[in-house]
Amino acid sequence: MPITKQRKSELVAEYAGWLRDSSAVILAEFPGVSAKDLFNLRVKLRETHSQLHVVKLTLFARALAEAGLPVPESMLTGSMIAAFVYDEPPAVAKVMVDFDSSLEPFKVKGGLLGDRIVDAAGVKALAELPPKPVVLAGLLGTLQSPMSQLVSVLQAPLREIAQVLKARSEPGLSAGQAAEASAVGGLPSAVGVI
Repeated sequence: MPITKQRKSELVAEYAGWLRDSSAVILAEFPGVSAKDLFNLRVKLRETHSQLHVVKLTLFARALAEAGLPVPESMLTGSMIAAFVYDEPPAVAKVMVDFDSSLEPFKVKGGLLGDRIVDAAGVKALAELPPKPVVLAGLLGTLQSPMSQLVSVLQAPLREIAQVLKARSEPGLSAGQAAEASAVGGLPSAVGVI
């Protein structure tokens, strides 16, 4: 039974809403994939805060145009599913690429990252990116290292003064012995003895 015009309009609006809410869309062809395998893929994608939907090609192309996104005409062939990404695109790309490699009839065709068309190789490259927490930890380590070195450099003169004053305040030490005590402490004395 053919779809009515009203239902087609509803589907285009629904697709356009998913497109507007997502940061990326990964497209795949799934001829001959069982419902059980698609269910397992949906479960894995739910864990990455994304959704998998079977889309009608012409209506999906209309929704892309309505959402102001480029239409990847060469990818819109065959039986098509779309993974709408709401969180981290690399995590979703990894799930889709892993599913592609484990199941023969399933084939990742490409997708959209923001407003750019990405081919299948681009999706595979996206899947190889490290997770967001790992990238943030690396960035934090890179930023933190120079800061800790700066703090050490700024604290060195204060540490030297404190050592000289401590040595000077100890009873029975002369000025020369205080300077020696400061030098023995491991840091050269930058301040003359009073």
